[in-house]
Amino acid sequence: MSLISVNNLTFGYYGSYNNIFENASFNIDTDWKLGLIGRNGKGKTTFLKLLQGKYEYKGTISKNVDIDYFPFEITSKDRMSIEVVNEIAPNVEDWEIIKELNLLNTDTEILYRNFNLLSGGEQVKILLISLFLKGNNFLLIDEPTNHLDVETIDNLVNYLEKKKGFIVVSHNRNFLDKIVDHIIAINNTNIEIQQGNFSSWKENKDRQDNFEIVQNERLKKDINRLEIASKNSAKWANKAERAKSKKYNTESTIDKGYIGHKASKIMKTSKVMEQRIEKAIDEKTNLLRNIDKNENLKIIPLESNKNPLVLVNNLQIKYDDRAIFNPISFEINTGDRVALVGKNGVGKSSILKLILGKELQYNGIFKLASELKISYVSQSTKDLKGNLKTFAQISKIDESIFKAMLVKMGLLKTDFDTNIQDMSEGQKKKVLIAKSISEQANIYIWDEPLNYIDILTRIQIEDAILNYKPTLVFVEHDETFIKKVATKIINIEK
Repeated sequence: MSLISVNNLTFGYYGSYNNIFENASFNIDTDWKLGLIGRNGKGKTTFLKLLQGKYEYKGTISKNVDIDYFPFEITSKDRMSIEVVNEIAPNVEDWEIIKELNLLNTDTEILYRNFNLLSGGEQVKILLISLFLKGNNFLLIDEPTNHLDVETIDNLVNYLEKKKGFIVVSHNRNFLDKIVDHIIAINNTNIEIQQGNFSSWKENKDRQDNFEIVQNERLKKDINRLEIASKNSAKWANKAERAKSKKYNTESTIDKGYIGHKASKIMKTSKVMEQRIEKAIDEKTNLLRNIDKNENLKIIPLESNKNPLVLVNNLQIKYDDRAIFNPISFEINTGDRVALVGKNGVGKSSILKLILGKELQYNGIFKLASELKISYVSQSTKDLKGNLKTFAQISKIDESIFKAMLVKMGLLKTDFDTNIQDMSEGQKKKVLIAKSISEQANIYIWDEPLNYIDILTRIQIEDAILNYKPTLVFVEHDETFIKKVATKIINIEK
């Protein structure tokens, strides 16, 4: 066991008005399994890079352990996977590699396939076992579950449960709950570490937020009451002072003492009131600073009386005259929220494309109601470009509603003039989701909408779906999201 000690860490990007971190101090035990959480743009990846020494900063970061980062940059992907393992962990033996792959429930034949031709999940597995095989290192694992199917995520859970000594950035609540024993949260004004998993952290956070909201309301009432009392006291003090000056020369010695004592007492009461007001205001300013307002997102779906909107019977999509999955049958009616679940590559996105009107080969029956308006969130963000104003105009959506949704999801107004291609992946996905929920549609088609999206925004999106009940067909690998949102689950098998 050793410590990573962070003292008075202060960092901001050149030209930025605000620092991302300000005098942050804490210790990390290198045997801990930490989940790093925070809103998109709060500095999670920046913090990982600071731990690696990639940026200059003020303060100190002390450590006596080697740090490695996932995904690891390899010199060439066009070679056998076992060569990639040997590059990252040159001193390991074959039996050790096989043992790690067995822990991931993965066939060792992937070691003898070209790394470039492996699936995303298989590449994740090769890189993770390589980094853990290096030994005596502390791992920074940056969003390993994006684009991975539920089964592969379960394999990762089983693997990481047996490991220690890492920080993992993930927005998958179920994943974090199963593998971490500490949470490191980047809040609005500080970085805090708590023992436990995401659910226990969220419970504590909600309790603290609710306490601060109640305290804030009480202090607001106290301040208002004290200000009224203070004004009255000041008025009485001034009146007594004037009376004292007026009568001081005409009254007896005894009366002079009484008048002076009374004026002094009223003035003292006024000062005490002011001090209590200042103390209450000071207490109030220390509240609510780390509360993330989960403002309500709004979706206004279009109604349709053409049920079923989609009818599927013994459907099999074909590529090169070969069916890619077993026959499936289902229908989608107004208000249904349908999750398509299955391994990566099984054809889930192809079903979405068929609903979107793409011409694909298929067996069986597929019927789509006429004149349906469809809103689509693509899995990919690579075609996004221009600023938000231009994007809204091209997309034919109301710019003010679109930007309001983005602000509610955590984007700053200072981001509005940024070119979308220069935004983070999480911000780009928020652009796609904000566009979709700004559109009125009969069916919303979402293909892996939550990749890179922070947990608090995921909760906002869940709440909006449950509140406004749009007809939704989606592919997603966040089990918590599926359980909360879906009214139907369609399992797709090869």
